[in-house]
Amino acid sequence: MKFKFYEYEKCSTCTKAKKWMVARGVEFERIPIREKPPSEKVLQQLFKIQDQNLKKLFNTSSKDYRDPKIKDSLPNWSLSQAIENLRSHGNLIKRPVLVGDGLVLQGFNAEEWERQLG
Repeated sequence: MKFKFYEYEKCSTCTKAKKWMVARGVEFERIPIREKPPSEKVLQQLFKIQDQNLKKLFNTSSKDYRDPKIKDSLPNWSLSQAIENLRSHGNLIKRPVLVGDGLVLQGFNAEEWERQLG
């Protein structure tokens, strides 16, 4: 199975995840998260796996996130408002995101990825 791997090329966590997958023979298609963010459906799945915590969907270390109109507004956003902002500003999404048949992972944690992809 070939996975969709949403990444930012200069992201060190994304680089670690790529190396991990290559070492294990995991097939994946690289997708630039800024230009082609994940679909609304994928973002809704991420929301569920992140214990319905909107903030966990966001790359909180990005300059875009630290903009007061994003950071300060987030606690008052609905899921649809958050998804709209994530889809229109792919850099806001915590990365990497790995999507496959019935599987969605966000961020890179080698132990978790091993459990899920094992």
